[in-house]
Amino acid sequence: MKELRKLNQYLWRHRYMLLTGTIFVAMANMLKVFNPKIVGWAVDIVYATFNAEDMNSVEGPLGIQLNVAPNAGLIILACTFIGLALISGLFTFIMRQTIIVASRRIEYDLKNDIYAQYQRLDQAFYKKNNTGDLMSRATEDVSRVRMYLGPALMYGINLFFLITFVLLSMVQIDPVLTAWVLIPLPFLSLSIYYVNDKINRGSEAIQRQLSYLTTSAQEFFSGIRVIKSYAQEEMAIDQYANDSEEYKQRSIHLAKIESIFLPLMVLMIGLSTLLVIYIGGLRIIDGAITPGNMAEFIIYVNLLTWPVTSIGWVASIIQRAAASQKRINEFLSAEPQVSTPREEKTPSKTGLIEFKNVSFVYPETGIQALKKINLSIKPGERIAVIGRTGSGKSSLAELMMRMYDPKEGQITYNGVDLKDLDLHAWRQTIGYVPQDVFLFSETIEDNIQFSPGDNQNNNKLTPQIAAQHASIHEEITSFHDGYETLVGERGVTLSGGQKQRISLARALVNSPSILLLDDSLSAVDAETEARILGYLDSLDKKTTAIIITHRIFSLLDFDKIIVLDQGSVIQSGNHEALYEEEGFYREIYDKQRPQ
Repeated sequence: MKELRKLNQYLWRHRYMLLTGTIFVAMANMLKVFNPKIVGWAVDIVYATFNAEDMNSVEGPLGIQLNVAPNAGLIILACTFIGLALISGLFTFIMRQTIIVASRRIEYDLKNDIYAQYQRLDQAFYKKNNTGDLMSRATEDVSRVRMYLGPALMYGINLFFLITFVLLSMVQIDPVLTAWVLIPLPFLSLSIYYVNDKINRGSEAIQRQLSYLTTSAQEFFSGIRVIKSYAQEEMAIDQYANDSEEYKQRSIHLAKIESIFLPLMVLMIGLSTLLVIYIGGLRIIDGAITPGNMAEFIIYVNLLTWPVTSIGWVASIIQRAAASQKRINEFLSAEPQVSTPREEKTPSKTGLIEFKNVSFVYPETGIQALKKINLSIKPGERIAVIGRTGSGKSSLAELMMRMYDPKEGQITYNGVDLKDLDLHAWRQTIGYVPQDVFLFSETIEDNIQFSPGDNQNNNKLTPQIAAQHASIHEEITSFHDGYETLVGERGVTLSGGQKQRISLARALVNSPSILLLDDSLSAVDAETEARILGYLDSLDKKTTAIIITHRIFSLLDFDKIIVLDQGSVIQSGNHEALYEEEGFYREIYDKQRPQ
Protein backbone atom coordinates (compact mmCIF):
# COMPACT_ATOMS: atom_id res chain seq x y z
CA MET A 1 0.00 0.00 0.00
CA LYS A 2 3.01 2.32 -0.03
CA GLU A 3 1.91 3.59 -3.46
CA LEU A 4 -1.09 5.28 -1.81
CA ARG A 5 1.16 7.37 0.46
CA LYS A 6 1.52 9.79 -2.44
CA LEU A 7 -2.10 10.78 -1.79
CA ASN A 8 -1.40 11.98 1.75
CA GLN A 9 -0.59 15.46 0.49
CA TYR A 10 -4.04 15.70 -1.11
CA LEU A 11 -5.76 14.36 2.00
CA TRP A 12 -3.93 16.95 4.10
CA ARG A 13 -4.96 19.70 1.69
CA HIS A 14 -8.64 18.86 2.35
CA ARG A 15 -8.20 17.82 5.98
CA TYR A 16 -10.87 20.08 7.47
CA MET A 17 -13.62 18.74 5.24
CA LEU A 18 -12.49 15.16 5.87
CA LEU A 19 -12.28 15.77 9.63
CA THR A 20 -15.82 17.16 9.64
CA GLY A 21 -17.03 14.09 7.79
CA THR A 22 -15.23 11.79 10.23
CA ILE A 23 -16.89 13.48 13.22
CA PHE A 24 -20.34 13.01 11.69
CA VAL A 25 -19.50 9.36 10.89
CA ALA A 26 -18.77 8.76 14.56
CA MET A 27 -21.96 10.54 15.69
CA ALA A 28 -24.15 8.69 13.17
CA ASN A 29 -22.80 5.29 14.25
CA MET A 30 -23.16 6.12 17.92
CA LEU A 31 -26.87 6.68 17.33
CA LYS A 32 -27.14 3.50 15.23
CA VAL A 33 -25.76 1.43 18.09
CA PHE A 34 -28.23 2.97 20.54
CA ASN A 35 -31.31 1.82 18.58
CA PRO A 36 -30.80 -1.93 19.29
CA LYS A 37 -30.84 -1.08 23.00
CA ILE A 38 -34.26 0.51 22.53
CA VAL A 39 -35.49 -2.69 20.84
CA GLY A 40 -34.04 -4.75 23.68
CA TRP A 41 -35.81 -2.62 26.28
CA ALA A 42 -39.08 -2.95 24.36
CA VAL A 43 -38.73 -6.75 24.27
CA ASP A 44 -38.01 -6.82 28.01
CA ILE A 45 -41.08 -4.66 28.70
CA VAL A 46 -43.29 -7.01 26.68
CA TYR A 47 -41.73 -10.04 28.37
CA ALA A 48 -42.15 -8.49 31.83
CA THR A 49 -45.87 -7.84 31.33
CA PHE A 50 -46.57 -11.57 31.27
CA ASN A 51 -45.23 -11.92 34.84
CA ALA A 52 -46.43 -8.63 36.31
CA GLU A 53 -49.41 -8.48 38.64
CA ASP A 54 -49.83 -4.69 38.19
CA MET A 55 -49.78 -3.92 34.47
CA ASN A 56 -49.21 -0.23 35.23
CA SER A 57 -46.06 -0.93 37.23
CA VAL A 58 -43.67 -2.87 35.00
CA GLU A 59 -39.90 -2.86 35.38
CA GLY A 60 -38.44 -1.07 32.36
CA PRO A 61 -34.94 -0.41 31.03
CA LEU A 62 -32.02 -0.46 33.46
CA GLY A 63 -34.32 -1.78 36.18
CA ILE A 64 -36.37 1.43 36.30
CA GLN A 65 -39.90 0.94 37.56
CA LEU A 66 -42.41 2.20 34.99
CA ASN A 67 -45.50 3.90 36.33
CA VAL A 68 -47.22 3.94 32.95
CA ALA A 69 -48.95 1.26 30.96
CA PRO A 70 -46.58 -0.95 28.94
CA ASN A 71 -48.14 0.17 25.66
CA ALA A 72 -47.36 3.79 26.57
CA GLY A 73 -43.76 2.83 27.29
CA LEU A 74 -43.53 1.07 23.94
CA ILE A 75 -44.86 4.16 22.17
CA ILE A 76 -42.25 6.31 23.90
CA LEU A 77 -39.50 3.90 22.87
CA ALA A 78 -40.83 3.76 19.28
CA CYS A 79 -40.83 7.56 19.02
CA THR A 80 -37.31 7.66 20.43
CA PHE A 81 -36.23 5.01 17.91
CA ILE A 82 -37.65 7.02 14.98
CA GLY A 83 -36.14 10.27 16.24
CA LEU A 84 -32.67 8.75 16.59
CA ALA A 85 -32.98 7.14 13.15
CA LEU A 86 -33.83 10.51 11.58
CA ILE A 87 -30.92 12.24 13.30
CA SER A 88 -28.59 9.40 12.29
CA GLY A 89 -29.80 9.76 8.69
CA LEU A 90 -29.08 13.50 8.77
CA PHE A 91 -25.58 12.87 10.09
CA THR A 92 -25.03 10.25 7.36
CA PHE A 93 -26.11 12.78 4.72
CA ILE A 94 -23.61 15.34 6.05
CA MET A 95 -20.94 12.62 6.14
CA ARG A 96 -21.44 11.91 2.44
CA GLN A 97 -21.55 15.59 1.52
CA THR A 98 -18.16 16.17 3.13
CA ILE A 99 -16.12 13.04 2.36
CA ILE A 100 -17.45 12.40 -1.16
CA VAL A 101 -17.15 16.09 -2.12
CA ALA A 102 -13.58 16.08 -0.77
CA SER A 103 -12.79 13.04 -2.94
CA ARG A 104 -14.09 14.87 -6.02
CA ARG A 105 -11.90 17.85 -5.23
CA ILE A 106 -8.88 15.58 -4.77
CA GLU A 107 -9.70 13.92 -8.11
CA TYR A 108 -9.73 17.39 -9.69
CA ASP A 109 -6.36 18.26 -8.12
CA LEU A 110 -4.81 14.94 -9.10
CA LYS A 111 -5.91 15.19 -12.74
CA ASN A 112 -4.55 18.72 -12.97
CA ASP A 113 -1.25 17.65 -11.42
CA ILE A 114 -0.93 14.74 -13.84
CA TYR A 115 -1.63 16.98 -16.82
CA ALA A 116 0.83 19.60 -15.56
CA GLN A 117 3.44 16.84 -15.15
CA TYR A 118 2.77 15.70 -18.71
CA GLN A 119 3.53 19.24 -19.87
CA ARG A 120 6.77 19.36 -17.83
CA LEU A 121 8.18 16.14 -19.26
CA ASP A 122 10.36 16.30 -22.34
CA GLN A 123 10.06 14.80 -25.79
CA ALA A 124 12.01 11.66 -24.87
CA PHE A 125 9.25 10.72 -22.42
CA TYR A 126 6.59 10.85 -25.14
CA LYS A 127 8.66 8.70 -27.46
CA LYS A 128 8.88 6.01 -24.78
CA ASN A 129 5.18 6.09 -23.80
CA ASN A 130 2.18 5.78 -26.07
CA THR A 131 -0.76 8.16 -26.09
CA GLY A 132 -3.34 5.58 -25.04
CA ASP A 133 -1.39 4.73 -21.89
CA LEU A 134 -1.04 8.41 -21.00
CA MET A 135 -4.78 8.93 -21.39
CA SER A 136 -5.64 5.79 -19.43
CA ARG A 137 -3.55 6.86 -16.45
CA ALA A 138 -5.10 10.33 -16.39
CA THR A 139 -8.68 9.03 -16.62
CA GLU A 140 -9.31 5.39 -15.74
CA ASP A 141 -6.56 5.14 -13.12
CA VAL A 142 -7.55 8.44 -11.50
CA SER A 143 -11.19 7.25 -11.34
CA ARG A 144 -10.11 4.14 -9.45
CA VAL A 145 -8.07 6.23 -7.06
CA ARG A 146 -11.09 8.47 -6.48
CA MET A 147 -13.12 5.39 -5.50
CA TYR A 148 -10.53 4.84 -2.77
CA LEU A 149 -10.54 8.47 -1.67
CA GLY A 150 -14.35 8.66 -1.68
CA PRO A 151 -16.47 5.55 -1.10
CA ALA A 152 -13.68 3.32 0.22
CA LEU A 153 -12.42 5.96 2.66
CA MET A 154 -15.93 6.87 3.78
CA TYR A 155 -17.01 3.27 4.31
CA GLY A 156 -13.66 2.41 5.86
CA ILE A 157 -14.10 5.12 8.50
CA ASN A 158 -17.72 4.06 8.92
CA LEU A 159 -16.66 0.43 9.43
CA PHE A 160 -14.13 1.38 12.07
CA PHE A 161 -16.59 3.31 14.21
CA LEU A 162 -19.53 0.95 13.69
CA ILE A 163 -17.57 -2.20 14.48
CA THR A 164 -15.96 -0.52 17.50
CA PHE A 165 -19.26 0.73 18.94
CA VAL A 166 -21.07 -2.56 18.22
CA LEU A 167 -18.37 -4.70 19.84
CA LEU A 168 -18.23 -2.46 22.92
CA SER A 169 -22.01 -2.70 23.29
CA MET A 170 -21.95 -6.49 22.86
CA VAL A 171 -19.14 -6.95 25.39
CA GLN A 172 -21.01 -4.73 27.84
CA ILE A 173 -24.04 -7.04 27.63
CA ASP A 174 -22.31 -10.43 27.69
CA PRO A 175 -18.60 -11.04 26.96
CA VAL A 176 -19.13 -14.81 26.68
CA LEU A 177 -21.80 -14.54 23.99
CA THR A 178 -19.70 -11.91 22.19
CA ALA A 179 -16.74 -14.28 22.04
CA TRP A 180 -18.88 -17.03 20.49
CA VAL A 181 -20.32 -14.64 17.91
CA LEU A 182 -16.84 -13.47 16.81
CA ILE A 183 -15.46 -16.99 16.23
CA PRO A 184 -16.12 -17.01 12.42
CA LEU A 185 -14.56 -13.56 11.85
CA PRO A 186 -10.82 -14.50 11.99
CA PHE A 187 -11.41 -17.07 9.23
CA LEU A 188 -13.03 -14.31 7.22
CA SER A 189 -10.01 -12.01 7.67
CA LEU A 190 -7.58 -14.71 6.53
CA SER A 191 -9.69 -15.36 3.44
CA ILE A 192 -9.73 -11.65 2.59
CA TYR A 193 -5.96 -11.43 2.95
CA TYR A 194 -5.47 -14.37 0.58
CA VAL A 195 -7.86 -13.16 -2.11
CA ASN A 196 -6.73 -9.52 -2.05
CA ASP A 197 -3.30 -10.36 -3.45
CA LYS A 198 -4.92 -12.04 -6.45
CA ILE A 199 -7.20 -9.03 -6.92
CA ASN A 200 -4.24 -6.65 -6.90
CA ARG A 201 -2.34 -8.58 -9.56
CA GLY A 202 -5.47 -9.00 -11.64
CA SER A 203 -6.18 -5.25 -11.46
CA GLU A 204 -2.70 -4.38 -12.69
CA ALA A 205 -3.06 -6.78 -15.62
CA ILE A 206 -6.44 -5.30 -16.54
CA GLN A 207 -5.11 -1.73 -16.45
CA ARG A 208 -2.18 -2.67 -18.69
CA GLN A 209 -4.53 -4.31 -21.18
CA LEU A 210 -6.89 -1.31 -21.06
CA SER A 211 -4.00 1.03 -21.87
CA TYR A 212 -3.06 -1.17 -24.81
CA LEU A 213 -6.67 -1.23 -25.98
CA THR A 214 -6.93 2.57 -25.79
CA THR A 215 -3.69 2.97 -27.72
CA SER A 216 -4.85 0.54 -30.39
CA ALA A 217 -8.12 2.43 -30.87
CA GLN A 218 -6.34 5.78 -30.98
CA GLU A 219 -3.93 4.54 -33.66
CA PHE A 220 -6.75 3.13 -35.76
CA PHE A 221 -8.67 6.41 -35.61
CA SER A 222 -5.57 8.46 -36.45
CA GLY A 223 -4.68 6.16 -39.34
CA ILE A 224 -8.20 5.76 -40.72
CA ARG A 225 -7.13 7.10 -44.13
CA VAL A 226 -4.43 4.47 -44.49
CA ILE A 227 -6.78 1.71 -43.29
CA LYS A 228 -9.43 2.66 -45.84
CA SER A 229 -6.88 3.20 -48.61
CA TYR A 230 -5.66 -0.38 -48.25
CA ALA A 231 -9.17 -1.77 -47.59
CA GLN A 232 -8.07 -3.08 -44.19
CA GLU A 233 -11.26 -2.28 -42.24
CA GLU A 234 -11.91 -5.95 -41.45
CA MET A 235 -8.32 -6.38 -40.24
CA ALA A 236 -8.74 -3.40 -37.89
CA ILE A 237 -12.06 -4.75 -36.61
CA ASP A 238 -10.60 -8.22 -36.00
CA GLN A 239 -7.52 -6.89 -34.24
CA TYR A 240 -9.57 -4.64 -31.97
CA ALA A 241 -11.95 -7.53 -31.25
CA ASN A 242 -9.00 -9.73 -30.27
CA ASP A 243 -7.63 -7.04 -27.96
CA SER A 244 -11.10 -6.55 -26.46
CA GLU A 245 -11.44 -10.30 -25.95
CA GLU A 246 -8.21 -10.34 -23.96
CA TYR A 247 -9.48 -7.45 -21.80
CA LYS A 248 -12.83 -9.23 -21.33
CA GLN A 249 -11.20 -12.50 -20.26
CA ARG A 250 -8.99 -10.77 -17.72
CA SER A 251 -11.97 -8.83 -16.36
CA ILE A 252 -14.04 -12.01 -16.07
CA HIS A 253 -11.19 -13.76 -14.27
CA LEU A 254 -10.99 -10.89 -11.78
CA ALA A 255 -14.78 -10.89 -11.36
CA LYS A 256 -14.67 -14.61 -10.49
CA ILE A 257 -12.11 -13.95 -7.78
CA GLU A 258 -14.12 -11.03 -6.39
CA SER A 259 -17.31 -13.13 -6.45
CA ILE A 260 -15.87 -15.30 -3.67
CA PHE A 261 -16.27 -12.46 -1.18
CA LEU A 262 -20.04 -12.12 -0.83
CA PRO A 263 -20.91 -15.83 -0.35
CA LEU A 264 -18.08 -16.08 2.15
CA MET A 265 -19.40 -13.09 4.09
CA VAL A 266 -22.98 -14.36 4.11
CA LEU A 267 -21.82 -17.77 5.34
CA MET A 268 -19.83 -16.33 8.23
CA ILE A 269 -22.58 -13.92 9.27
CA GLY A 270 -25.11 -16.77 9.11
CA LEU A 271 -22.93 -18.83 11.44
CA SER A 272 -22.72 -15.90 13.84
CA THR A 273 -26.52 -15.56 13.88
CA LEU A 274 -26.96 -19.28 14.60
CA LEU A 275 -24.48 -18.99 17.47
CA VAL A 276 -26.43 -16.05 18.91
CA ILE A 277 -29.68 -18.00 18.86
CA TYR A 278 -28.20 -21.18 20.32
CA ILE A 279 -25.71 -19.81 22.86
CA GLY A 280 -27.99 -16.86 23.64
CA GLY A 281 -30.87 -19.23 24.40
CA LEU A 282 -28.67 -21.15 26.83
CA ARG A 283 -27.58 -17.90 28.50
CA ILE A 284 -31.23 -16.84 28.94
CA ILE A 285 -32.03 -20.19 30.56
CA ASP A 286 -29.07 -19.65 32.90
CA GLY A 287 -30.36 -16.17 33.72
CA ALA A 288 -27.17 -14.47 32.47
CA ILE A 289 -29.01 -12.28 29.96
CA THR A 290 -32.60 -11.24 29.22
CA PRO A 291 -34.64 -11.92 26.08
CA GLY A 292 -34.17 -8.25 25.25
CA ASN A 293 -30.40 -8.73 25.36
CA MET A 294 -30.71 -11.58 22.88
CA ALA A 295 -32.81 -9.38 20.58
CA GLU A 296 -30.08 -6.73 20.85
CA PHE A 297 -27.44 -9.27 19.89
CA ILE A 298 -29.36 -10.39 16.79
CA ILE A 299 -29.65 -6.76 15.65
CA TYR A 300 -25.98 -6.16 16.39
CA VAL A 301 -25.04 -9.17 14.27
CA ASN A 302 -27.18 -7.78 11.45
CA LEU A 303 -25.50 -4.40 11.91
CA LEU A 304 -22.18 -6.17 11.47
CA THR A 305 -23.38 -7.86 8.28
CA TRP A 306 -22.81 -4.82 6.05
CA PRO A 307 -19.50 -3.78 7.66
CA VAL A 308 -18.04 -7.27 7.49
CA THR A 309 -19.42 -7.80 3.99
CA SER A 310 -18.08 -4.46 2.77
CA ILE A 311 -14.61 -5.19 4.16
CA GLY A 312 -14.01 -7.26 1.05
CA TRP A 313 -15.46 -4.58 -1.21
CA VAL A 314 -13.39 -1.84 0.43
CA ALA A 315 -10.29 -4.04 0.32
CA SER A 316 -10.91 -4.68 -3.38
CA ILE A 317 -11.20 -0.94 -4.08
CA ILE A 318 -8.02 -0.26 -2.11
CA GLN A 319 -6.15 -2.95 -4.03
CA ARG A 320 -7.33 -1.55 -7.36
CA ALA A 321 -6.47 1.99 -6.27
CA ALA A 322 -3.00 0.87 -5.19
CA ALA A 323 -2.42 -0.72 -8.60
CA SER A 324 -3.64 2.43 -10.37
CA GLN A 325 -1.71 4.81 -8.11
CA LYS A 326 1.45 2.79 -8.77
CA ARG A 327 1.00 3.50 -12.48
CA ILE A 328 0.30 7.18 -11.80
CA ASN A 329 3.34 7.49 -9.52
CA GLU A 330 5.59 6.18 -12.29
CA PHE A 331 4.79 9.33 -14.28
CA LEU A 332 4.48 11.77 -11.37
CA SER A 333 7.97 10.80 -10.17
CA ALA A 334 9.51 11.05 -13.65
CA GLU A 335 11.94 13.92 -14.09
CA PRO A 336 12.45 15.70 -17.42
CA GLN A 337 15.89 15.26 -18.90
CA VAL A 338 15.65 18.79 -20.30
CA SER A 339 14.64 21.53 -17.85
CA THR A 340 15.31 25.11 -16.83
CA PRO A 341 18.18 25.51 -14.33
CA ARG A 342 17.50 27.14 -10.96
CA GLU A 343 19.64 30.17 -11.78
CA GLU A 344 18.54 30.60 -15.36
CA LYS A 345 19.59 33.44 -17.64
CA THR A 346 17.32 35.28 -20.05
CA PRO A 347 18.46 35.06 -23.68
CA SER A 348 19.14 38.32 -25.52
CA LYS A 349 17.11 39.27 -28.60
CA THR A 350 19.93 38.44 -31.02
CA GLY A 351 23.14 36.51 -30.69
CA LEU A 352 25.76 34.14 -32.04
CA ILE A 353 24.78 30.45 -32.09
CA GLU A 354 27.65 27.99 -31.78
CA PHE A 355 27.84 24.20 -31.82
CA LYS A 356 31.05 23.08 -30.14
CA ASN A 357 32.00 19.41 -30.68
CA VAL A 358 28.35 18.41 -30.32
CA SER A 359 27.50 14.72 -30.42
CA PHE A 360 24.03 13.32 -29.80
CA VAL A 361 22.57 9.85 -29.27
CA TYR A 362 18.80 9.32 -29.07
CA PRO A 363 18.13 7.94 -25.56
CA GLU A 364 15.15 5.85 -26.72
CA THR A 365 16.98 3.94 -29.46
CA GLY A 366 20.70 4.42 -28.82
CA ILE A 367 21.15 5.63 -32.42
CA GLN A 368 23.90 8.22 -32.82
CA ALA A 369 22.44 11.09 -34.83
CA LEU A 370 25.25 13.69 -34.67
CA LYS A 371 29.04 13.40 -34.35
CA LYS A 372 31.42 16.20 -33.37
CA ILE A 373 29.40 19.01 -34.93
CA ASN A 374 31.09 22.42 -35.02
CA LEU A 375 29.03 25.32 -36.37
CA SER A 376 28.89 29.07 -36.01
CA ILE A 377 25.73 30.97 -37.00
CA LYS A 378 25.92 34.76 -36.82
CA PRO A 379 22.92 37.01 -36.10
CA GLY A 380 20.95 37.74 -39.27
CA GLU A 381 22.53 34.98 -41.35
CA ARG A 382 20.48 32.85 -43.75
CA ILE A 383 21.58 29.27 -43.19
CA ALA A 384 20.50 26.21 -45.17
CA VAL A 385 21.00 22.62 -43.99
CA ILE A 386 20.84 19.79 -46.52
CA GLY A 387 21.74 16.11 -46.54
CA ARG A 388 20.48 12.63 -47.20
CA THR A 389 17.59 11.16 -45.26
CA GLY A 390 18.79 10.22 -41.78
CA SER A 391 21.86 12.45 -41.95
CA GLY A 392 20.93 14.30 -38.72
CA LYS A 393 19.21 17.43 -40.04
CA SER A 394 16.11 17.20 -37.82
CA SER A 395 18.29 16.20 -34.86
CA LEU A 396 20.19 19.46 -35.31
CA ALA A 397 16.89 21.37 -35.13
CA GLU A 398 15.71 19.46 -32.05
CA LEU A 399 18.97 20.23 -30.23
CA MET A 400 18.58 23.92 -31.07
CA MET A 401 15.05 23.84 -29.62
CA ARG A 402 16.40 21.96 -26.57
CA MET A 403 13.98 19.12 -27.09
CA TYR A 404 17.09 17.14 -26.17
CA ASP A 405 20.49 18.02 -24.73
CA PRO A 406 23.67 16.87 -26.49
CA LYS A 407 25.51 13.86 -25.12
CA GLU A 408 28.86 15.60 -25.66
CA GLY A 409 29.89 19.17 -26.38
CA GLN A 410 27.75 22.25 -25.93
CA ILE A 411 25.52 24.64 -27.81
CA THR A 412 25.92 28.30 -26.85
CA TYR A 413 24.01 31.51 -27.53
CA ASN A 414 26.13 34.62 -27.16
CA GLY A 415 28.64 32.47 -25.29
CA VAL A 416 26.05 31.12 -22.79
CA ASP A 417 25.31 27.40 -22.77
CA LEU A 418 21.68 26.73 -23.72
CA LYS A 419 21.39 24.62 -20.55
CA ASP A 420 21.89 27.82 -18.51
CA LEU A 421 19.16 29.77 -20.31
CA ASP A 422 15.52 29.99 -19.27
CA LEU A 423 14.01 27.18 -21.33
CA HIS A 424 10.67 28.86 -22.05
CA ALA A 425 12.27 32.22 -22.86
CA TRP A 426 14.75 30.53 -25.23
CA ARG A 427 12.02 28.69 -27.11
CA GLN A 428 9.99 31.89 -27.40
CA THR A 429 12.88 33.52 -29.29
CA ILE A 430 12.55 30.83 -31.98
CA GLY A 431 9.84 30.44 -34.59
CA TYR A 432 9.96 26.68 -35.14
CA VAL A 433 8.11 24.69 -37.80
CA PRO A 434 8.80 20.96 -37.36
CA GLN A 435 8.92 18.45 -40.17
CA ASP A 436 5.69 16.80 -39.00
CA VAL A 437 3.41 19.84 -38.73
CA PHE A 438 0.56 19.70 -36.24
CA LEU A 439 -2.65 21.72 -36.13
CA PHE A 440 -5.14 21.70 -33.26
CA SER A 441 -8.85 21.04 -33.75
CA GLU A 442 -9.60 24.76 -33.57
CA THR A 443 -10.07 27.61 -36.03
CA ILE A 444 -7.32 28.72 -38.40
CA GLU A 445 -6.92 31.97 -36.46
CA ASP A 446 -6.59 30.14 -33.14
CA ASN A 447 -3.90 27.91 -34.65
CA ILE A 448 -1.92 30.88 -35.95
CA GLN A 449 -2.19 32.70 -32.61
CA PHE A 450 -1.38 29.57 -30.59
CA SER A 451 1.87 30.95 -29.16
CA PRO A 452 1.34 33.99 -26.88
CA GLY A 453 4.97 35.02 -27.38
CA ASP A 454 6.66 37.75 -25.38
CA ASN A 455 4.26 40.28 -23.83
CA GLN A 456 6.92 42.95 -24.38
CA ASN A 457 7.07 42.18 -28.12
CA ASN A 458 5.92 45.26 -30.04
CA ASN A 459 6.61 43.60 -33.40
CA LYS A 460 3.95 40.91 -33.09
CA LEU A 461 2.01 40.45 -36.32
CA THR A 462 -1.71 39.98 -36.79
CA PRO A 463 -2.78 36.52 -37.98
CA GLN A 464 -3.72 38.03 -41.34
CA ILE A 465 -0.28 39.62 -41.89
CA ALA A 466 1.50 36.43 -40.79
CA ALA A 467 -0.67 34.43 -43.20
CA GLN A 468 0.21 36.81 -46.03
CA HIS A 469 3.92 36.30 -45.37
CA ALA A 470 3.30 32.53 -45.36
CA SER A 471 1.48 32.86 -48.71
CA ILE A 472 -1.76 31.33 -47.35
CA HIS A 473 -3.93 34.43 -46.76
CA GLU A 474 -5.79 34.33 -50.08
CA GLU A 475 -6.68 30.67 -49.67
CA ILE A 476 -7.96 31.26 -46.13
CA THR A 477 -10.19 34.15 -47.22
CA SER A 478 -11.63 31.93 -49.98
CA PHE A 479 -12.99 29.53 -47.34
CA HIS A 480 -16.63 30.03 -46.34
CA ASP A 481 -15.74 30.92 -42.73
CA GLY A 482 -12.37 32.49 -43.50
CA TYR A 483 -10.10 32.60 -40.47
CA GLU A 484 -12.90 31.08 -38.34
CA THR A 485 -12.76 27.85 -40.35
CA LEU A 486 -12.40 24.78 -38.14
CA VAL A 487 -9.50 22.67 -39.41
CA GLY A 488 -10.63 19.36 -37.88
CA GLU A 489 -8.48 16.88 -35.96
CA ARG A 490 -4.81 17.45 -36.80
CA GLY A 491 -5.93 19.72 -39.67
CA VAL A 492 -7.64 16.88 -41.54
CA THR A 493 -9.73 19.29 -43.67
CA LEU A 494 -6.63 20.96 -45.15
CA SER A 495 -4.06 19.87 -47.71
CA GLY A 496 -0.46 19.17 -46.73
CA GLY A 497 0.74 22.45 -48.22
CA GLN A 498 -1.97 24.44 -46.44
CA LYS A 499 -1.08 22.86 -43.10
CA GLN A 500 2.60 23.66 -43.62
CA ARG A 501 1.91 27.30 -44.45
CA ILE A 502 -0.48 27.79 -41.51
CA SER A 503 2.24 26.34 -39.27
CA LEU A 504 4.69 28.77 -40.84
CA ALA A 505 2.30 31.67 -40.13
CA ARG A 506 2.17 30.48 -36.51
CA ALA A 507 5.97 30.70 -36.37
CA LEU A 508 6.04 34.16 -37.99
CA VAL A 509 3.28 35.82 -35.95
CA ASN A 510 5.60 36.67 -33.02
CA SER A 511 8.39 38.07 -35.24
CA PRO A 512 10.96 35.67 -33.72
CA SER A 513 14.67 36.44 -33.51
CA ILE A 514 15.44 32.99 -34.95
CA LEU A 515 13.37 31.24 -37.60
CA LEU A 516 13.88 27.47 -37.78
CA LEU A 517 12.13 25.56 -40.58
CA ASP A 518 12.59 21.79 -40.69
CA ASP A 519 11.71 20.74 -44.24
CA SER A 520 8.43 22.59 -43.73
CA LEU A 521 7.96 23.70 -47.35
CA SER A 522 8.16 20.25 -48.92
CA ALA A 523 4.44 20.15 -49.77
CA VAL A 524 4.28 23.55 -51.51
CA ASP A 525 5.06 24.24 -55.14
CA ALA A 526 8.27 25.95 -56.25
CA GLU A 527 6.55 29.25 -57.00
CA THR A 528 4.96 29.46 -53.54
CA GLU A 529 8.25 28.46 -51.92
CA ALA A 530 10.02 31.25 -53.82
CA ARG A 531 7.50 33.82 -52.52
CA ILE A 532 7.96 32.62 -48.94
CA LEU A 533 11.75 32.64 -49.17
CA GLY A 534 11.54 36.07 -50.77
CA TYR A 535 9.79 37.29 -47.63
CA LEU A 536 12.55 35.75 -45.50
CA ASP A 537 15.11 37.74 -47.50
CA SER A 538 13.23 40.92 -46.59
CA LEU A 539 13.31 40.21 -42.86
CA ASP A 540 15.17 42.41 -40.42
CA LYS A 541 18.88 41.61 -40.71
CA LYS A 542 18.83 40.80 -36.98
CA THR A 543 16.58 37.80 -37.66
CA THR A 544 18.47 34.55 -38.16
CA ALA A 545 16.87 32.06 -40.57
CA ILE A 546 17.80 28.37 -40.57
CA ILE A 547 16.13 26.31 -43.30
CA ILE A 548 16.33 22.52 -43.55
CA THR A 549 15.36 21.40 -47.04
CA HIS A 550 16.01 19.05 -49.95
CA ARG A 551 15.53 21.66 -52.70
CA ILE A 552 18.94 23.07 -53.51
CA PHE A 553 17.77 25.58 -56.13
CA SER A 554 15.95 27.60 -53.46
CA LEU A 555 19.19 28.04 -51.48
CA LEU A 556 21.48 29.70 -54.00
CA ASP A 557 21.38 33.12 -52.31
CA PHE A 558 21.81 31.86 -48.72
CA ASP A 559 24.80 33.06 -46.71
CA LYS A 560 25.87 29.55 -45.81
CA ILE A 561 24.89 26.02 -46.79
CA ILE A 562 25.72 23.19 -44.38
CA VAL A 563 25.88 19.66 -45.76
CA LEU A 564 25.36 16.76 -43.33
CA ASP A 565 26.07 13.10 -43.92
CA GLN A 566 25.80 10.32 -41.32
CA GLY A 567 25.68 12.87 -38.50
CA SER A 568 28.76 14.86 -39.51
CA VAL A 569 29.31 18.16 -41.33
CA ILE A 570 31.03 17.22 -44.59
CA GLN A 571 30.74 20.57 -46.40
CA SER A 572 30.05 24.17 -45.45
CA GLY A 573 30.02 27.41 -47.43
CA ASN A 574 27.97 29.40 -49.95
CA HIS A 575 26.71 27.99 -53.25
CA GLU A 576 29.64 29.12 -55.36
CA ALA A 577 32.25 27.70 -52.99
CA LEU A 578 30.47 24.38 -52.54
CA TYR A 579 29.86 23.87 -56.25
CA GLU A 580 33.54 24.28 -56.93
CA GLU A 581 34.25 21.31 -54.63
CA GLU A 582 33.93 17.69 -55.61
CA GLY A 583 31.36 16.23 -53.27
CA PHE A 584 27.78 15.65 -52.24
CA TYR A 585 26.58 19.22 -52.90
CA ARG A 586 27.65 19.30 -56.54
CA GLU A 587 26.25 15.80 -57.08
CA ILE A 588 22.80 16.75 -55.74
CA TYR A 589 22.84 20.12 -57.51
CA ASP A 590 23.52 18.50 -60.87
CA LYS A 591 20.77 15.92 -60.30
CA GLN A 592 18.20 18.62 -59.45
CA ARG A 593 19.27 21.01 -62.25
CA PRO A 594 16.53 21.34 -64.88
CA GLN A 595 17.46 19.58 -68.11
